[in-house]
Amino acid sequence: MADFHQNGNIAQFHNLRTRPLAEMDYEISTFAQTRKISLILPSLYSELERPALDNILNELAKVPYLHRIIIGLDRADEAQYRHARSFFARLPQNHVVIWNDSPRMKALMARLEALNLAPQEPGKGKNVWGCMGYLIACADSAVMAIHDCDITTYSREMLSRLVYPVAHPGFSYQLAKGFYPRIGNNKLGGRVTRNLVSPLLISLKKVIGDRDYIDYLRAFRYPLSGEFALRTASLPDLRIPSDWGLEIGVLSEAWRNLGPRAVCQVEIADIYDHKHQDLSPEDARAGLNRMSMDICKAIYRKLAADGTVFTPNVFRTLKATYYRRALDMLDVYSHDAAMNGLTFDRHAEEMSINLFAENIMRAGQVFLDNPQEAPFIPNWNLVHSADPTLLADFKAAVAADQAEFAPA
Repeated sequence: MADFHQNGNIAQFHNLRTRPLAEMDYEISTFAQTRKISLILPSLYSELERPALDNILNELAKVPYLHRIIIGLDRADEAQYRHARSFFARLPQNHVVIWNDSPRMKALMARLEALNLAPQEPGKGKNVWGCMGYLIACADSAVMAIHDCDITTYSREMLSRLVYPVAHPGFSYQLAKGFYPRIGNNKLGGRVTRNLVSPLLISLKKVIGDRDYIDYLRAFRYPLSGEFALRTASLPDLRIPSDWGLEIGVLSEAWRNLGPRAVCQVEIADIYDHKHQDLSPEDARAGLNRMSMDICKAIYRKLAADGTVFTPNVFRTLKATYYRRALDMLDVYSHDAAMNGLTFDRHAEEMSINLFAENIMRAGQVFLDNPQEAPFIPNWNLVHSADPTLLADFKAAVAADQAEFAPA
């Protein structure tokens, strides 16, 4: 993907294959002397049983500039938490495993529930939010990066390229978003970006007219990537979505709080693959079915907050416009795959478009029926105002879990 194209909306940084990784790591290490860099890894316990995370840790062990690694562990009992402590012990950097299901963590969540500030549902959003709270409590990092734990093509160069724009003291960027081609098992990936987000944004522009926010989202080559880096000064005011709209939600928050000149995207890999979600057409609360609903609602909510008026007729028109545009783009993707010798399951792709078209309408109806829905977890500034000791107690609870439950 080496090129030097700029879209004019947000800065894009490319991999022109002109710089050795060792040289970049050395420069980042000099930045890190005064701007400490931490990494957040939100992980299900089940990821420990797959080969992807094992390779990720082997790569991270070679990273010279990380100050701290924070692992948020979900869906683990006591024995599994102890095993996780052993599993991550190979990391030479300062690291901590936050056991999100521990009695101490549940007690803290009960305190937040009494204040009506607790996350509404478990999941990646809640996990990331908790890890950010711990990092805020540590108060010793200037840069935070995050990526998923299921990347099967992981290289430490991904992290270096991701953090460079926000760690560089001469750059003004507050958020860096990773992008890459989604290719795995000799076929195109990224179904939700290709078949939902891209044609939906084009269709929204046709139906409701020009919006700066739509142009901003369209500027991202891979808006649903799970890899981003932030300067930590923005974390206390960052609202994390509790549903599967996390990636779109973070970009929307950057649009609201920072503005496009403070945001960039950076090419972090030549090839990228990870665990694939099922389409799950029969279950609206699972897989890409659930994800597509949450993404649509996240976009509708942001546009409504900026003054767009939605009606049932708007959503009906949007569905029809989207469907035609998505099928047109599907032709292009099939030709791209053929030219590059990749397999392309046209039937499965059209099945996903049919489901996404229905969910554009369903998400619109949910939005209209429940305009008071609060999809965001309260930001840490609000939590601190309501309970000034909770962040310190959070950090102490993590340390107590570490002390009480030794590695297996």
